[in-house]
Amino acid sequence: MTPGARVQAAAEILDEILGGVAAEKALTGWARRSRFAGSKDRAAVRDHVFQALRCRRSYACLGGAQTGRALMLGALRAEGRDPAEVFTGEGHAPSALSEAERAAGHVPEALGDRFDLSDWMIPCFEGALGEAWGDTAKALTERAPVVLRVNLRKATGASAMAALAEEGVDATPAEISGTALMVHEGARRVAGSRAYREGLVELQDGSSQAAMERLAVPKGARVLDYCAGGGGKTLAMAASAEARWFAHDAAPQRMRDLPARAGRAGVNVTLLKGAAGTGPYDLVLCDVPCSGSGTWRRTPDAKWRLTPEGLAGLTKTQAGILDEAAALVADGGRLAYATCSVFREENEAQVSEFLSRNPAWRTEGQYRWPVSAQGDGFFLAILAR
Repeated sequence: MTPGARVQAAAEILDEILGGVAAEKALTGWARRSRFAGSKDRAAVRDHVFQALRCRRSYACLGGAQTGRALMLGALRAEGRDPAEVFTGEGHAPSALSEAERAAGHVPEALGDRFDLSDWMIPCFEGALGEAWGDTAKALTERAPVVLRVNLRKATGASAMAALAEEGVDATPAEISGTALMVHEGARRVAGSRAYREGLVELQDGSSQAAMERLAVPKGARVLDYCAGGGGKTLAMAASAEARWFAHDAAPQRMRDLPARAGRAGVNVTLLKGAAGTGPYDLVLCDVPCSGSGTWRRTPDAKWRLTPEGLAGLTKTQAGILDEAAALVADGGRLAYATCSVFREENEAQVSEFLSRNPAWRTEGQYRWPVSAQGDGFFLAILAR
Protein backbone atom coordinates (compact mmCIF):
# COMPACT_ATOMS: atom_id res chain seq x y z
CA MET A 1 0.00 0.00 0.00
CA THR A 2 1.15 3.53 -0.72
CA PRO A 3 1.21 6.09 2.11
CA GLY A 4 -1.85 7.71 0.56
CA ALA A 5 -3.72 4.39 0.41
CA ARG A 6 -3.01 3.85 4.09
CA VAL A 7 -4.49 7.27 4.90
CA GLN A 8 -7.58 6.46 2.84
CA ALA A 9 -8.03 3.12 4.62
CA ALA A 10 -7.69 4.85 7.99
CA ALA A 11 -10.32 7.42 6.99
CA GLU A 12 -12.78 4.68 6.05
CA ILE A 13 -12.19 2.78 9.30
CA LEU A 14 -12.60 6.00 11.30
CA ASP A 15 -15.98 6.57 9.66
CA GLU A 16 -17.08 3.15 10.94
CA ILE A 17 -15.87 3.97 14.44
CA LEU A 18 -17.58 7.36 14.40
CA GLY A 19 -20.73 5.49 13.41
CA GLY A 20 -20.58 3.40 16.57
CA VAL A 21 -18.41 0.39 15.69
CA ALA A 22 -15.75 -0.49 18.28
CA ALA A 23 -12.25 0.38 17.11
CA GLU A 24 -10.84 -3.14 17.35
CA LYS A 25 -13.84 -4.59 15.51
CA ALA A 26 -13.54 -2.02 12.74
CA LEU A 27 -9.81 -2.66 12.34
CA THR A 28 -10.27 -6.43 12.34
CA GLY A 29 -13.05 -6.19 9.75
CA TRP A 30 -10.88 -4.05 7.47
CA ALA A 31 -7.94 -6.46 7.79
CA ARG A 32 -10.13 -9.42 6.83
CA ARG A 33 -11.47 -7.58 3.81
CA SER A 34 -8.01 -6.39 2.78
CA ARG A 35 -5.92 -9.51 2.26
CA PHE A 36 -3.60 -7.49 0.04
CA ALA A 37 -2.40 -5.48 3.06
CA GLY A 38 0.85 -6.72 4.54
CA SER A 39 1.80 -6.63 8.21
CA LYS A 40 3.52 -3.25 7.84
CA ASP A 41 0.44 -1.86 6.10
CA ARG A 42 -1.87 -3.11 8.85
CA ALA A 43 0.41 -1.66 11.53
CA ALA A 44 0.59 1.70 9.78
CA VAL A 45 -3.18 1.92 9.29
CA ARG A 46 -3.75 0.98 12.93
CA ASP A 47 -1.32 3.70 14.03
CA HIS A 48 -3.17 6.27 11.89
CA VAL A 49 -6.54 5.27 13.35
CA PHE A 50 -5.43 5.22 16.97
CA GLN A 51 -3.62 8.55 16.75
CA ALA A 52 -6.67 10.17 15.15
CA LEU A 53 -8.83 8.83 18.00
CA ARG A 54 -6.42 10.09 20.64
CA CYS A 55 -6.61 13.57 19.09
CA ARG A 56 -10.15 13.41 17.77
CA ARG A 57 -11.30 16.87 18.81
CA SER A 58 -8.17 18.78 17.87
CA TYR A 59 -7.86 16.97 14.54
CA ALA A 60 -11.53 17.67 13.81
CA CYS A 61 -10.86 21.37 14.36
CA LEU A 62 -7.85 21.32 12.05
CA GLY A 63 -9.66 19.22 9.45
CA GLY A 64 -12.94 21.10 9.60
CA ALA A 65 -15.33 18.22 10.39
CA GLN A 66 -16.01 15.09 12.45
CA THR A 67 -15.48 12.58 9.61
CA GLY A 68 -12.74 10.09 8.95
CA ARG A 69 -11.50 12.09 6.00
CA ALA A 70 -11.43 15.34 7.97
CA LEU A 71 -9.64 13.68 10.90
CA MET A 72 -6.89 12.45 8.60
CA LEU A 73 -6.73 15.88 7.00
CA GLY A 74 -6.36 17.37 10.49
CA ALA A 75 -3.68 14.80 11.37
CA LEU A 76 -1.55 15.89 8.43
CA ARG A 77 -1.98 19.54 9.32
CA ALA A 78 -1.04 18.79 12.94
CA GLU A 79 2.21 17.26 11.65
CA GLY A 80 2.89 20.37 9.60
CA ARG A 81 2.48 18.50 6.31
CA ASP A 82 0.71 19.75 3.21
CA PRO A 83 -2.39 17.53 2.87
CA ALA A 84 -2.46 18.13 -0.90
CA GLU A 85 0.64 15.92 -1.17
CA VAL A 86 -1.36 12.96 0.16
CA PHE A 87 -4.92 13.78 -0.97
CA THR A 88 -4.17 13.22 -4.66
CA GLY A 89 -6.70 10.57 -5.74
CA GLU A 90 -3.82 8.53 -7.19
CA GLY A 91 -2.94 4.96 -6.23
CA HIS A 92 -5.96 4.54 -3.93
CA ALA A 93 -5.06 7.74 -2.06
CA PRO A 94 -7.87 10.04 -0.83
CA SER A 95 -9.43 12.15 -3.57
CA ALA A 96 -8.03 15.63 -4.09
CA LEU A 97 -9.12 18.34 -1.67
CA SER A 98 -12.04 20.52 -2.59
CA GLU A 99 -11.80 24.28 -2.28
CA ALA A 100 -14.06 24.06 0.79
CA GLU A 101 -11.73 21.54 2.44
CA ARG A 102 -8.71 23.70 1.68
CA ALA A 103 -10.39 26.65 3.38
CA ALA A 104 -11.88 24.67 6.29
CA GLY A 105 -10.27 24.08 9.63
CA HIS A 106 -9.00 26.22 12.48
CA VAL A 107 -6.62 26.05 15.40
CA PRO A 108 -8.24 24.38 18.45
CA GLU A 109 -9.29 27.05 20.96
CA ALA A 110 -11.84 25.62 23.42
CA LEU A 111 -10.35 23.62 26.31
CA GLY A 112 -11.93 20.36 25.17
CA ASP A 113 -10.58 20.87 21.65
CA ARG A 114 -7.09 21.79 22.85
CA PHE A 115 -6.79 18.91 25.31
CA ASP A 116 -8.85 16.32 23.40
CA LEU A 117 -11.38 15.66 26.14
CA SER A 118 -15.15 15.76 26.36
CA ASP A 119 -16.15 19.01 28.07
CA TRP A 120 -17.72 17.28 31.06
CA MET A 121 -14.44 15.47 31.84
CA ILE A 122 -12.36 18.59 32.35
CA PRO A 123 -13.59 19.26 35.92
CA CYS A 124 -12.93 15.58 36.74
CA PHE A 125 -9.36 15.86 35.49
CA GLU A 126 -8.77 19.15 37.25
CA GLY A 127 -10.36 17.98 40.51
CA ALA A 128 -8.20 14.86 40.62
CA LEU A 129 -4.92 16.20 39.26
CA GLY A 130 -4.87 19.91 40.02
CA GLU A 131 -2.47 21.91 37.89
CA ALA A 132 -1.13 18.74 36.29
CA TRP A 133 -4.42 17.92 34.58
CA GLY A 134 -3.46 19.53 31.28
CA ASP A 135 -0.14 17.69 31.12
CA THR A 136 -1.97 14.42 31.75
CA ALA A 137 -4.54 15.13 29.06
CA LYS A 138 -1.76 15.92 26.59
CA ALA A 139 0.12 12.77 27.56
CA LEU A 140 -2.99 10.76 26.70
CA THR A 141 -2.77 12.04 23.11
CA GLU A 142 0.63 10.36 22.66
CA ARG A 143 1.48 6.78 21.88
CA ALA A 144 1.80 4.49 24.93
CA PRO A 145 5.13 2.89 25.79
CA VAL A 146 5.73 -0.84 25.37
CA VAL A 147 6.86 -2.23 28.72
CA LEU A 148 7.78 -5.77 29.64
CA ARG A 149 7.96 -7.45 33.04
CA VAL A 150 10.89 -9.76 33.75
CA ASN A 151 9.70 -13.01 35.32
CA LEU A 152 12.09 -13.35 38.23
CA ARG A 153 11.23 -17.04 38.55
CA LYS A 154 12.98 -17.67 35.24
CA ALA A 155 15.25 -14.76 34.40
CA THR A 156 17.14 -11.70 35.49
CA GLY A 157 16.88 -8.37 33.77
CA ALA A 158 20.22 -8.97 32.06
CA SER A 159 19.38 -12.46 30.81
CA ALA A 160 15.94 -11.34 29.59
CA MET A 161 17.43 -8.41 27.69
CA ALA A 162 20.04 -10.67 26.12
CA ALA A 163 17.39 -13.15 24.99
CA LEU A 164 15.28 -10.38 23.50
CA ALA A 165 18.27 -8.85 21.74
CA GLU A 166 18.91 -12.18 19.97
CA GLU A 167 15.65 -11.60 18.08
CA GLY A 168 15.99 -7.90 17.41
CA VAL A 169 14.12 -6.54 20.43
CA ASP A 170 15.98 -3.63 22.02
CA ALA A 171 14.96 -3.22 25.68
CA THR A 172 16.52 -1.44 28.65
CA PRO A 173 15.67 -1.28 32.38
CA ALA A 174 12.97 1.19 33.40
CA GLU A 175 13.14 3.20 36.60
CA ILE A 176 9.46 2.78 37.45
CA SER A 177 9.83 -0.83 38.63
CA GLY A 178 12.60 -3.28 39.43
CA THR A 179 11.20 -5.75 36.91
CA ALA A 180 10.27 -3.36 34.09
CA LEU A 181 11.98 -3.20 30.70
CA MET A 182 11.27 -0.45 28.18
CA VAL A 183 11.11 -1.66 24.58
CA HIS A 184 12.67 0.80 22.14
CA GLU A 185 12.79 -1.24 18.94
CA GLY A 186 11.21 -4.49 17.78
CA ALA A 187 8.03 -4.30 19.87
CA ARG A 188 6.08 -6.31 17.31
CA ARG A 189 8.63 -9.15 17.60
CA VAL A 190 8.06 -9.66 21.33
CA ALA A 191 5.05 -12.00 21.14
CA GLY A 192 6.91 -14.38 18.84
CA SER A 193 10.20 -14.26 20.68
CA ARG A 194 11.77 -17.11 22.65
CA ALA A 195 11.91 -14.86 25.72
CA TYR A 196 8.14 -14.52 25.62
CA ARG A 197 7.34 -18.12 24.65
CA GLU A 198 9.48 -19.48 27.48
CA GLY A 199 8.04 -17.13 30.09
CA LEU A 200 11.10 -14.96 30.68
CA VAL A 201 9.05 -11.83 30.06
CA GLU A 202 5.42 -10.74 29.96
CA LEU A 203 3.82 -7.62 28.56
CA GLN A 204 2.77 -5.47 31.52
CA ASP A 205 2.55 -1.73 31.98
CA GLY A 206 5.18 -0.14 34.22
CA SER A 207 2.69 1.43 36.64
CA SER A 208 0.92 -1.88 37.11
CA GLN A 209 4.23 -3.55 37.91
CA ALA A 210 5.12 -0.82 40.40
CA ALA A 211 1.76 -1.20 42.12
CA MET A 212 2.17 -4.96 42.54
CA GLU A 213 5.57 -4.35 44.15
CA ARG A 214 3.75 -2.43 46.90
CA LEU A 215 1.83 -5.54 47.94
CA ALA A 216 3.74 -7.56 50.52
CA VAL A 217 2.75 -11.22 50.20
CA PRO A 218 3.73 -13.38 53.21
CA LYS A 219 5.15 -16.82 52.45
CA GLY A 220 2.37 -19.40 52.25
CA ALA A 221 -0.40 -16.77 52.11
CA ARG A 222 -3.70 -17.38 50.36
CA VAL A 223 -4.08 -14.66 47.71
CA LEU A 224 -7.19 -14.01 45.62
CA ASP A 225 -7.22 -11.87 42.49
CA TYR A 226 -10.93 -11.06 42.61
CA CYS A 227 -11.20 -9.30 39.21
CA ALA A 228 -8.46 -11.29 37.54
CA GLY A 229 -9.11 -10.80 33.84
CA GLY A 230 -6.04 -12.18 32.08
CA GLY A 231 -4.28 -12.64 35.41
CA GLY A 232 -1.28 -10.42 34.76
CA LYS A 233 -1.23 -8.98 38.27
CA THR A 234 -1.40 -12.43 39.85
CA LEU A 235 1.58 -13.51 37.78
CA ALA A 236 3.46 -10.34 38.72
CA MET A 237 3.01 -11.02 42.43
CA ALA A 238 3.78 -14.72 42.02
CA ALA A 239 7.08 -13.99 40.30
CA SER A 240 8.61 -12.91 43.60
CA ALA A 241 6.50 -14.59 46.30
CA GLU A 242 5.66 -18.14 47.38
CA ALA A 243 1.96 -18.31 48.09
CA ARG A 244 -1.27 -20.05 47.09
CA TRP A 245 -2.80 -18.18 44.15
CA PHE A 246 -6.48 -18.00 43.29
CA ALA A 247 -8.20 -16.11 40.45
CA HIS A 248 -11.84 -15.12 39.98
CA ASP A 249 -13.67 -12.96 37.49
CA ALA A 250 -17.34 -12.11 37.12
CA ALA A 251 -16.87 -12.90 33.40
CA PRO A 252 -14.89 -16.18 33.54
CA GLN A 253 -14.13 -16.09 29.81
CA ARG A 254 -11.69 -13.26 30.52
CA MET A 255 -9.50 -15.82 32.32
CA ARG A 256 -9.38 -18.26 29.40
CA ASP A 257 -5.71 -17.52 28.64
CA LEU A 258 -4.59 -17.55 32.27
CA PRO A 259 -3.81 -21.29 32.56
CA ALA A 260 -1.46 -21.09 29.56
CA ARG A 261 0.14 -17.87 30.82
CA ALA A 262 0.58 -19.33 34.31
CA GLY A 263 2.12 -22.49 32.88
CA ARG A 264 4.55 -20.45 30.81
CA ALA A 265 5.45 -18.42 33.90
CA GLY A 266 5.94 -21.49 36.12
CA VAL A 267 3.09 -20.57 38.48
CA ASN A 268 0.15 -22.63 39.73
CA VAL A 269 -3.09 -20.60 39.82
CA THR A 270 -6.45 -22.04 40.86
CA LEU A 271 -9.33 -20.61 38.82
CA LEU A 272 -12.57 -20.19 40.76
CA LYS A 273 -16.03 -20.40 39.22
CA GLY A 274 -17.34 -18.41 42.18
CA ALA A 275 -15.58 -16.79 45.12
CA ALA A 276 -18.35 -16.85 47.73
CA GLY A 277 -17.47 -19.15 50.61
CA THR A 278 -13.90 -19.76 49.44
CA GLY A 279 -12.23 -17.46 51.99
CA PRO A 280 -10.66 -16.38 54.11
CA TYR A 281 -7.70 -14.95 52.19
CA ASP A 282 -4.68 -13.11 53.50
CA LEU A 283 -4.79 -10.74 50.54
CA VAL A 284 -7.62 -9.97 48.14
CA LEU A 285 -6.80 -7.80 45.13
CA CYS A 286 -9.63 -5.94 43.41
CA ASP A 287 -8.46 -4.43 40.14
CA VAL A 288 -11.98 -3.24 39.48
CA PRO A 289 -13.75 -2.35 36.22
CA CYS A 290 -13.17 1.36 35.71
CA SER A 291 -13.17 4.16 33.15
CA GLY A 292 -9.63 3.20 32.11
CA SER A 293 -8.90 6.91 31.87
CA GLY A 294 -5.25 6.28 32.73
CA THR A 295 -4.93 3.95 29.73
CA TRP A 296 -6.66 5.98 27.02
CA ARG A 297 -3.45 6.10 25.01
CA ARG A 298 -4.02 2.38 24.39
CA THR A 299 -7.81 2.41 24.04
CA PRO A 300 -8.56 5.90 22.71
CA ASP A 301 -12.08 5.15 21.52
CA ALA A 302 -13.04 4.45 25.16
CA LYS A 303 -12.37 8.12 25.94
CA TRP A 304 -15.19 9.19 23.67
CA ARG A 305 -17.63 6.46 24.72
CA LEU A 306 -17.56 7.37 28.43
CA THR A 307 -20.48 9.46 29.70
CA PRO A 308 -21.27 10.95 33.13
CA GLU A 309 -23.93 8.26 33.52
CA GLY A 310 -21.41 5.59 32.60
CA LEU A 311 -18.95 6.87 35.18
CA ALA A 312 -21.68 6.88 37.84
CA GLY A 313 -22.54 3.29 36.94
CA LEU A 314 -18.91 2.24 37.26
CA THR A 315 -18.54 3.78 40.72
CA LYS A 316 -21.63 1.88 41.86
CA THR A 317 -20.16 -1.37 40.54
CA GLN A 318 -16.83 -0.65 42.24
CA ALA A 319 -18.49 -0.07 45.60
CA GLY A 320 -20.34 -3.37 45.31
CA ILE A 321 -17.14 -5.25 44.48
CA LEU A 322 -15.31 -3.74 47.44
CA ASP A 323 -18.04 -4.83 49.83
CA GLU A 324 -18.13 -8.35 48.37
CA ALA A 325 -14.36 -8.75 48.46
CA ALA A 326 -14.03 -7.39 52.01
CA ALA A 327 -16.10 -10.32 53.26
CA LEU A 328 -13.44 -12.72 51.93
CA VAL A 329 -10.50 -11.18 53.80
CA ALA A 330 -9.16 -12.93 56.89
CA ASP A 331 -8.83 -11.11 60.19
CA GLY A 332 -5.60 -9.16 59.96
CA GLY A 333 -5.59 -9.57 56.19
CA ARG A 334 -5.36 -6.95 53.46
CA LEU A 335 -7.72 -5.72 50.78
CA ALA A 336 -6.02 -4.05 47.80
CA TYR A 337 -8.15 -1.77 45.61
CA ALA A 338 -6.76 -0.78 42.21
CA THR A 339 -7.88 1.09 39.10
CA CYS A 340 -6.24 2.32 35.92
CA SER A 341 -8.22 5.55 36.27
CA VAL A 342 -7.11 9.10 36.98
CA PHE A 343 -10.52 10.16 38.32
CA ARG A 344 -10.89 10.90 42.02
CA GLU A 345 -14.46 9.54 41.92
CA GLU A 346 -13.09 6.06 41.20
CA ASN A 347 -10.09 6.31 43.50
CA GLU A 348 -9.78 8.32 46.73
CA ALA A 349 -13.52 9.02 46.94
CA GLN A 350 -14.34 5.34 46.47
CA VAL A 351 -11.95 4.34 49.26
CA SER A 352 -13.30 7.06 51.56
CA GLU A 353 -16.87 5.88 51.03
CA PHE A 354 -15.89 2.27 51.71
CA LEU A 355 -14.26 3.26 55.00
CA SER A 356 -17.35 5.22 56.00
CA ARG A 357 -19.47 2.11 55.42
CA ASN A 358 -16.95 -0.17 57.14
CA PRO A 359 -15.49 1.50 60.26
CA ALA A 360 -13.55 -1.65 61.19
CA TRP A 361 -11.23 -1.01 58.24
CA ARG A 362 -8.38 1.47 57.86
CA THR A 363 -6.09 2.66 55.08
CA GLU A 364 -2.48 1.49 55.14
CA GLY A 365 -1.51 3.47 52.07
CA GLN A 366 -2.79 5.12 48.91
CA TYR A 367 -0.63 5.56 45.82
CA ARG A 368 -0.99 7.20 42.42
CA TRP A 369 1.14 6.70 39.34
CA PRO A 370 0.81 9.40 36.67
CA VAL A 371 0.51 8.90 32.94
CA SER A 372 4.18 8.92 31.97
CA ALA A 373 6.76 7.73 29.48
CA GLN A 374 7.06 4.49 31.49
CA GLY A 375 3.53 3.77 32.61
CA ASP A 376 -0.18 4.44 32.53
CA GLY A 377 -2.21 6.29 35.12
CA PHE A 378 -2.80 3.91 38.03
CA PHE A 379 -4.18 3.99 41.59
CA LEU A 380 -3.72 1.59 44.49
CA ALA A 381 -5.10 1.62 48.01
CA ILE A 382 -4.14 -0.98 50.63
CA LEU A 383 -6.80 -1.50 53.30
CA ALA A 384 -6.55 -3.48 56.52
CA ARG A 385 -9.26 -4.79 58.80
